[in-house]
Amino acid sequence: MSNQKQPPISGSVLEGISKVLGETVNGLSGTEISKFLQEVKIPDVDSENTKWKRLYNAFVNFQNDKQYSNNILTFINLSMNPARFIGQEDRYEYLRFELNKRISFIGLELSERGKFNRISASKTISEAEQRANRLIGKLKQRNTHPLIFTFCRAELLSENYFHTVFEAVKSIAEVIREKSGLSCDGAELVEKAFAINNPLIKINSLSSETEISEHKGFANLVKGVFGMFRNTTAHVPKIIWTIDEDDALDILSTISLIHRKLNPK
Repeated sequence: MSNQKQPPISGSVLEGISKVLGETVNGLSGTEISKFLQEVKIPDVDSENTKWKRLYNAFVNFQNDKQYSNNILTFINLSMNPARFIGQEDRYEYLRFELNKRISFIGLELSERGKFNRISASKTISEAEQRANRLIGKLKQRNTHPLIFTFCRAELLSENYFHTVFEAVKSIAEVIREKSGLSCDGAELVEKAFAINNPLIKINSLSSETEISEHKGFANLVKGVFGMFRNTTAHVPKIIWTIDEDDALDILSTISLIHRKLNPK
């Protein structure tokens, strides 16, 4: 965020933010709340109250006094620093997802890196929900194969592009094993399942050179997807091999095409 003074956040949005960050199961601990309030110089005016009310009262008191929200936004940045959630990625994505629904009403979105992006402000609950599930909405617009949603539901809900792609590619291997009865993986699985001489899976009748070429090309496409996306995401840390929304949509559309060939209507 810019160093410019940011306008006060409405009480209803502050309440929502406080309830997410002060949630009993996934939210901040009392010790963490004390630490971050002190770091951002927000007085802890109600330290004996429940966590979310403690946060809410601290935020409201600060805003009423200062008439800007910079320190509150910095509190969110510090408490949602991804480095704090090593080994707790599901918790991080849950909190980020829930926060994004609330802060979308003030035209902000918290990225996977824990930084704010400016967006057009939500005006309705359904718009906030849809924005938080933007990737799902865009995939549905593309008529993406339903197996993508089946295998990647948790990752899609948190808009975790890296792991959505990883799970989606794994879903291809799972379907091929199910249809072929094979137990191997990777290139070996594809070569055995789509062998021209004795195919366990056929995407056409293989009755012409054109269909044979199509069948071979499809097998090479699947192997290419495994090599480029599954093997990479399995061995390279997320922070090094980044996937943005456009990349995720294009990759998932390719995987959707593969599933349509494997599961024709």
